[in-house]
Order: sequence, then C-alpha cells, then structure tokens
Amino acid sequence: MKRITTGAALAAGALAATALAFAPSAAAVTPTTATVTASCGIFGGGAATLTATQSGTSATLTLTSSAITTPLALSANSIASTLTMSNSTGASRVFSGTVNPAMAAGSPVTVGPLPGTVASGDSLDFYGGSLKMVIFGVTVTCTSSAAQSPGPFVF
Repeated sequence: MKRITTGAALAAGALAATALAFAPSAAAVTPTTATVTASCGIFGGGAATLTATQSGTSATLTLTSSAITTPLALSANSIASTLTMSNSTGASRVFSGTVNPAMAAGSPVTVGPLPGTVASGDSLDFYGGSLKMVIFGVTVTCTSSAAQSPGPFVF
C-alpha cells in the first residue's frame, strides 16, 4: 500500500510540474508609459502621459496631464471617460469608466485606470483616437495631432 501511495504522489507531482511548464506566460505591454500632446478644448492642451497595464486580455489605461486642467472642482469618480485608441493591427480599442480622483478647479486632469480588452499583438496609439470626458453633462473631447512617444502600446 505504501508503494501505491508514493507512486500516486510522484505522479501528481509530475503532473503539476508539467502543467507549470506549459502554462501560458504572463503578457506584458510595452512600453508601459507614453507621452502624447492632446488638445482638449476648454480644458486646455499640452503634454499628457498615458500609462498602460495588462493582465491577459484585460488592460487599463490612465491619462494624466498638468497641461490639461479642470475648469471646475470635480468629485472623485464623476467623469464618465471613454478613451478610444487606434489599433494598427485591427479594430480600435475602447477603454471606459468613471474613475478619477477628486480635483479642485484648475487642477491637473487624471482619468483612469480605465478598463478595456486587448488582443495579443494589438498596437495601440492615442493618435487617431480620442478621449471623451462627460462632466456635468458637457462632453469634452481630446485629440492628438501626432503619434505618441516612444511609440504605440504593444500588447
């Protein structure tokens, strides 16, 4: 009986090791940050930083900018944001949500992390896309006239 138990334990260990060897590797977006120049109407315009994270087919994007400011005080999670990223390998990808910190009037804008879905090989750039923020029923749209630097997010 002892041999059977030992044999079963060895077989289970071998199966577990094999499963780990064939497990898919964690996906990682590169680069994790990029700089864009955005024009956002009444919010202003200038340099902004996009930060990306990835876990499998789920990803998040956050936009922060000291050049783009809020004209009014805003409470946390009060901006409905839709960030559309152009994708050189297929359909555009959309990241949306109502995630933002509280901001005083004149404060730098931060939205996100906004969740979305990506596919392996997606190459996403803010240029050709947009950020739409709905604040107190008013839609503010940000666009860019140049590609992000150092390059697109590759998932």
